[in-house]
Amino acid sequence: MSSSAHPHTVPGVRPEPRRSMVVCGLIGVAVMAAVDEIVFHQILGWHHFYDRSTPGVGLMSDGLLHTAELLALVAGFFLYADLRRRRALAPAHAWAGFVLGLGMFQLFDGIVDHKLLRLHQIRYGVDVTPYDWAWNSAAVTLLLLGTALAVRAARGSRPSPTT
Repeated sequence: MSSSAHPHTVPGVRPEPRRSMVVCGLIGVAVMAAVDEIVFHQILGWHHFYDRSTPGVGLMSDGLLHTAELLALVAGFFLYADLRRRRALAPAHAWAGFVLGLGMFQLFDGIVDHKLLRLHQIRYGVDVTPYDWAWNSAAVTLLLLGTALAVRAARGSRPSPTT
């Protein structure tokens, strides 16, 4: 059995579409958390994960978010490596899961963290409405793209009818 063989051509190996999607969804969530934390918390300095206390508490909350995102990223890549090792990765489903994970983090942050729990806003001292619209529109766009990729992946993984 060749190590470069495609999973569909290796006898006895079955791709795991659902697991591929979930594992890469975890990686997507972690990547988007990292982008948010690095760009908006550190580079732009617009907010901390928790802004309803002292700057020290805000900085500590960023450290905890960073820790959680790194743990999720490491766990996700270990699970991804396991899928690859067993030749069970379903690439189309994995990409769909990754993009869905990006969008899920973005939407959760925009709706739950920003509006429901009010842990922080995107930015302070300005009208946040355009920022909220941009943030949540980007999330919905990612979710729609991820859904389209998932539908395409599901269609592509169906067994072909025999004639």
